[in-house]
Amino acid sequence: MLVGVRRLLALVSAIIFVDAMLFTALTPLIPGYAEEFDLSKLGAGVLVGAFGAGALLGGVPGGLAASRFGPKRAVVGGLVLLALASFAFAAADSAATLGAARLVQGLSSTTTWAGALAWLAVAAPRSRRGAVIGTAFGAAVFGAVLGPMFGGIAELVGIQASFIAVGVVTLVFAAFASFARSAPAEVLSAAGVRAAFRDRRFVGGLWLNTLPACLFGMLVVLAPLALDEHGWSTFGIALVFLAAGLIEVVLNPLLGRVSDRVGPLLPVRIALGASVVVAAALAAASKPLVIAVLVCAAAVSFGGLYTPGMALTSHRADAAGLAQGLAFGIMNSAWAIGEMTGPTLGGAFAEAFGDALPYLLGAMLCGLTLIATTGFVTRRARAHAA
Repeated sequence: MLVGVRRLLALVSAIIFVDAMLFTALTPLIPGYAEEFDLSKLGAGVLVGAFGAGALLGGVPGGLAASRFGPKRAVVGGLVLLALASFAFAAADSAATLGAARLVQGLSSTTTWAGALAWLAVAAPRSRRGAVIGTAFGAAVFGAVLGPMFGGIAELVGIQASFIAVGVVTLVFAAFASFARSAPAEVLSAAGVRAAFRDRRFVGGLWLNTLPACLFGMLVVLAPLALDEHGWSTFGIALVFLAAGLIEVVLNPLLGRVSDRVGPLLPVRIALGASVVVAAALAAASKPLVIAVLVCAAAVSFGGLYTPGMALTSHRADAAGLAQGLAFGIMNSAWAIGEMTGPTLGGAFAEAFGDALPYLLGAMLCGLTLIATTGFVTRRARAHAA
């Protein structure tokens, strides 16, 4: 891999590491906020889902900014906005202000991610794109891994000081990014957008970001609350998600390399089959240790959909003539739909019918997606035979 690409990969990985850490820092704090602000499972789900709502609002505009003004400017602008959101989170004193800060975090995050991933996709050779994206996403997962630990530590040392410190660090990264070598702006084309959305594989790549976001959205609401009901501490809950994330950190670069060699379909089908089993097992689980183990299994199965899905989205954007920045912006919006609906609908269904129902619905979605990929394999085989 070229030296310049390696340096860019290191910078981008560090940036999205911090971004992802802030995204998951709320996880172990949910029970405390639910008690402090008298939130139901639905209310907790809305708080978690506010990030997804902001990401949905910012996804396409962030992608347009990355394409029109260049990835570097989108990354710097997203980081500045993320720092402001962190300061707002530190100062929040109600569920409404917390939700507003989370919404701004989500909006800024999609702008940063669209710019960062487009920066990598344009700079890296196409034959290495899956590995590069997988490595960057592995760094993001590592940030997501440390996020719950950061949230647990923040509760011990002071939430306000902790989030102010992270906001300052984010501004430092924005300064570093502003001095990096920029990638050129891309050509935006309505024809490229139309061609991409007529491509089933491009749309499939988007869905492979929506689905795991929905599944994880349910998991980060229901699993911490279930463990809290069994007497687990905030720090103990954080350790569970730490263990789960460490597995995913190692998994994603490997998935990227596999996707480069054999294509994204095989790892996607394996992950979907495993997700059906894990989601169904979560629906039946009642013992806290079993739930903790299944959270780790979900990191492998649910998380195994992301890297192949992102690589597929990027490759099909090339084929359709769609700018990479806009492609990743659209992908961020697809992710945001899952991140917003997963915790909110999952919390609502759990409140009304118990935790098993949302997990079973997740298993059903994975099963239907697996069937759809089987149909795609059949159509492709017939095409080759003809």
